[in-house]
Amino acid sequence: MTSLSLVHNVVKPSQPDSNDRFPLLLLLHGYGSNENDLVELSPHLDQRFLVISARAPLTLAPNMFAWFPIEFLPGGISVNVQDAKAARQKLETFFEEVLTHYPVDPKKVFIMGFSQGAVMSYILSLLNPGRVSATVAMSGRMPPQEFLNNLNQEELENFPIFVCHGIYDDVISINSGRECKAALEKMPVNLTYHEYEMAHQVSYESLNDISQWLTAQLNTNKTKT
Repeated sequence: MTSLSLVHNVVKPSQPDSNDRFPLLLLLHGYGSNENDLVELSPHLDQRFLVISARAPLTLAPNMFAWFPIEFLPGGISVNVQDAKAARQKLETFFEEVLTHYPVDPKKVFIMGFSQGAVMSYILSLLNPGRVSATVAMSGRMPPQEFLNNLNQEELENFPIFVCHGIYDDVISINSGRECKAALEKMPVNLTYHEYEMAHQVSYESLNDISQWLTAQLNTNKTKT
């Protein structure tokens, strides 16, 4: 769909809601992928979600998109902070549009991202914890430090985050996943962290754990009031 600022796919919930307002699950794909990627996971997730899978704004090649440019260097992946800030602005604009345009419950907003999409998930949720109920970050890395300065520690109190990473990941090393764990453990969030015997991917085991975790979060009273 193209009526909003970012192209996106929508999967409508199969379970009705008495208030005609549905919990939102916003999916953010990785570098070089597109909006058709993570949406394939939706049949395995809680069917109460209205699932929206967004296409990143930067075109790399046909059917290949990114949230911001990256450079692969011998020492690892390099990110231009200004590019990441521009991506944040575009995502937050789209986020606002979604909350206005679709019949979603603004008190039940969930974010799930893979790889570079996980970075964007951190940015969107850690900087807006009062507007997001829970976040899943798969096979990602922490945003540049500039995004982590002056976070609202009070609103982050017990904020639920599920982080997973493959120990055989040859795109974003398991060390990045462990760095995420270490950084988040310094925050007052409610962190769930898992490592899996997988590469840069979503395995059946990780997806099953994510699905159960999302349903548990949806069933608690921890959504924002």
